[in-house]
Amino acid sequence: MSAPKNLSRDDAFLHDQRGYQTGFILAAFLTIVPFLLVGSGSFPRLADLWVIGILGLVQIFVHVRYFLHVDLSPERREELYLMIFSGSLLVVMIAGMLWLLFNLHARMM
Repeated sequence: MSAPKNLSRDDAFLHDQRGYQTGFILAAFLTIVPFLLVGSGSFPRLADLWVIGILGLVQIFVHVRYFLHVDLSPERREELYLMIFSGSLLVVMIAGMLWLLFNLHARMM
């Protein structure tokens, strides 16, 4: 999301500022919608949970793109690979922990 190299300093600042404003508006929208959804109580609980989960995942991508400036450009490819690797390690660790705990629970009952 960083500004292109051929922009002047002021134009680069405005470019980055627009990106931060867009990210803030999207993040605020993705935060307010689940609160309004749960507050209204118009949908079943399972539907609320699905919408909250999906909007949470979308918000992760908004934060990564607009605030951490990780995109698909060749300069940022290593950062993207590092985040994917870290996320996959977390998934493996959490899945292993849950498997272990549920297995222990089943053996204790």
